[in-house]
Amino acid sequence: MRPVRSIWLAGPEVWLPDSEAQGARQRAMCIESGFTGLTPDPMPPSSDNHSELEARELYAARMARLRQADAGVVNLTPWRGPSADAGAAFETGVLAGLSRPIFAYLNVPDESQAEYVDRVESFVGAQRDESGIWRDGDGCVVEDFGLPETVMLWAEARRLFVIITNDTLHDLTGLELCLDALALYAE
Repeated sequence: MRPVRSIWLAGPEVWLPDSEAQGARQRAMCIESGFTGLTPDPMPPSSDNHSELEARELYAARMARLRQADAGVVNLTPWRGPSADAGAAFETGVLAGLSRPIFAYLNVPDESQAEYVDRVESFVGAQRDESGIWRDGDGCVVEDFGLPETVMLWAEARRLFVIITNDTLHDLTGLELCLDALALYAE
């Protein structure tokens, strides 16, 4: 097994107004647990001056940092809808492709949003059809395995913690639990 020293921290934090402070908190928690936390650089502010070249450079830099990680802790907190941040989901897939162990958490405001299908129902609307299958407003099937996230994200995580909190974007209880689990894994 590859030694675990550095951890990629994926999630919606790069979009927060206080992204630099949140990233610093995350990295400090990693250090306290004996790891180096690798966080993406905050997203540059939107402007009309960004170019495709800048986007490709951002992608290449992030991919290079991802490859340096020995493991990943992914914040799957619903972001701008019922699902995880798309970038975090992509980064989870990259880490999985690199055979890195992944631990995950998601923050929700109350227990009624702990399952993926319930969040889809709450955010975009869904109902059971005559066969009992959950479908969204377009008639598309909604995953219903009683899991907190889609099968592909849930199954890849060695541990996935669901945290009920009033501060879904800043609560780092899940990160703390993932770091504890990762420390046991790394022994």
